[in-house]
Amino acid sequence: MQEKSVITSTIETAGGVFAPGHLGELTQIVDFALVDAVLEETRTVERRLRLLPSRVVVYFVLALALFEHCSYRVVWSKLTAALTPLALVRPAVSSLTRARRRVGSAPLRVLFETLAGPVARPGQAGSFYRGLRTVAVDGTLLHTPDDETLTWRYPKRAGETLEFGYPLLRLLVLVECGTRAVIAAAFGPESEGELPYARRLLPALDTTMLLLADAAFDGNEFLDAVHRSGARFLVRSGARRVPTPAGHLGDGSYLARIGYGVLPKLLPVRVIEATLTVTLADGTVRTEQWRLITNLLDPVRYPATELVDLYHRRWEAETAYFSIKATMLDGRVLRSRSIDGLDQEVYALLTAYQALTRAGNDVLTGHPEIPHQRISFTVTLTAAADTVTAARGIFPETVASLVGAIGRAALDNLLPAHRRQRVKARTRKNPTSKYGPNAGQHPQQAQNYTVRTEIGFFEHGLSSRSRR
Repeated sequence: MQEKSVITSTIETAGGVFAPGHLGELTQIVDFALVDAVLEETRTVERRLRLLPSRVVVYFVLALALFEHCSYRVVWSKLTAALTPLALVRPAVSSLTRARRRVGSAPLRVLFETLAGPVARPGQAGSFYRGLRTVAVDGTLLHTPDDETLTWRYPKRAGETLEFGYPLLRLLVLVECGTRAVIAAAFGPESEGELPYARRLLPALDTTMLLLADAAFDGNEFLDAVHRSGARFLVRSGARRVPTPAGHLGDGSYLARIGYGVLPKLLPVRVIEATLTVTLADGTVRTEQWRLITNLLDPVRYPATELVDLYHRRWEAETAYFSIKATMLDGRVLRSRSIDGLDQEVYALLTAYQALTRAGNDVLTGHPEIPHQRISFTVTLTAAADTVTAARGIFPETVASLVGAIGRAALDNLLPAHRRQRVKARTRKNPTSKYGPNAGQHPQQAQNYTVRTEIGFFEHGLSSRSRR
């Protein structure tokens, strides 16, 4: 007979019908007291004790965000897999559906708003530039079910004769660069442009922040609103803007005023025009023209070359969207088939994402030499899901414990310290994408590249970029 190992463990969870209400180790971030307070605030606490109390339903909805590939029954099985000695009732799918409807979206919205916000410690690498917290704003689209209960609010894209694709939900987030924590979010129908949603995020800005954004946010009123919030901005300008120099500066940038005929008081800005020469590994050379607009007017304290390099951090928003859409959703359509259910699901996704981000950053409290970019979101998500199934870490091991199973997995699987600069032509994966097919663009396979930046004044204006 082969030797055997016998392992016994003690699982601590809530008592009675509240036992399935947990999120594994993430419960330490989204804890019982917080969820109960949110339910109390939104007046969604059950009037009588049910087999599915409101607290349990909130954790079930959050677990759906961690296990987007699983059905209701499978997710419930994961929440209760380690709790079999308690002989818990296994609810029907219809009961879980009604419970979601009973709780609604309000608790998840308040829960997200409570957890949302920057997480980087002062001076943390990748999150600050000369004392300013760098944040980025951008938008993306999520697919909703093709159901008549939704299409009146989330319509499909339409051509001249027919509609096509899935109904689309537009999501905009303000993220902290470096950690990719979500500071604020707004979403709704795709028919509204990005700027109306971006304006809803303005209250989250403050005087300590530097906002990075692409040319879609190069609107006079929007930039003026960001300036009035006390925040700084660094935004890429479109070719249609033709700023008139009011004074050239020593670093090659120049001062200008924007908002003629639009703003009651013109906004003073600094314009940085740069030519980027990109050399690929195969020897191919191409050039790009960039025009950046900022209210950082001091060229000595904020050199133009540094700001051109800093603008690349705007892609932190894209990375956050990749984590949500590709890693958590795995490209799937949202599962909810009601307007309030969709709101609840999106807030649950954002809440779970933020909890994972906070867990990843907590790991670095004792390791300040490790930048947050080395924490793998995929590893963090997988480790967190494992603790849900095992019902482990619901309560901290010690009062001051910051590194549990999630932290140990993250530290054991750090991403490379030095990541190569690589580029590849955009690939249109969605046949209903607004971007045209780009077959034949170079490079078709990812290549390493180097980039050289030259600051200078574009005497003939900024060339229009081709829409890919």
